[in-house]
Amino acid sequence: MTRRFDKVDLPLEQVRRVLEPGPIVLLSSSHAGERNVMTMGWHTVMEFSPSLVGCVIASSNHSFELVRRSRECVINVPTAALVDAAVGIGTSSGSEVDKFERYGLSVEDGFDTPAPVIRECYANFVCRLHDDCLVEKYNFFIWEVVAARVARSPKHPETLHYTGAGEFRVAGKVISRKTKGMLAKEP
Repeated sequence: MTRRFDKVDLPLEQVRRVLEPGPIVLLSSSHAGERNVMTMGWHTVMEFSPSLVGCVIASSNHSFELVRRSRECVINVPTAALVDAAVGIGTSSGSEVDKFERYGLSVEDGFDTPAPVIRECYANFVCRLHDDCLVEKYNFFIWEVVAARVARSPKHPETLHYTGAGEFRVAGKVISRKTKGMLAKEP
């Protein structure tokens, strides 16, 4: 039997705690010799091919001008092992500290981008600005993923999912319900 839930009203400003929990990413950027990394809890896949990803970067964030001027970034996907680094990165400013040095992050070579690719992350997606029509009004960037690498294992990593108020969920358990119809729709 399907479980029925006893529900209570949720304050509207907390709706994101239920809807938002995609994996935390570390967005790295570089421009004019300056680099930064920020923790991001919200991003959205917008298209499969070309691979488009949208995100909001607040104009007050140190990374905003770096990505706006360079028109590129790397979306790095950490695992739960980097939770303390992700929190530290998200609660400090790149204008005051080199976050790579402070949190022990190394830069991986072999990518065609000046934006730092974080070696300690499970996956790295090199992105170029695809569309900036919503940046001025909403700080919403639409990126095209132009290169992607993912660790060979584990197949399903324990990724971090921020739910607000300093709490995270950890994903990694897989439930499969594959059907022929579903697989036919996947790119």
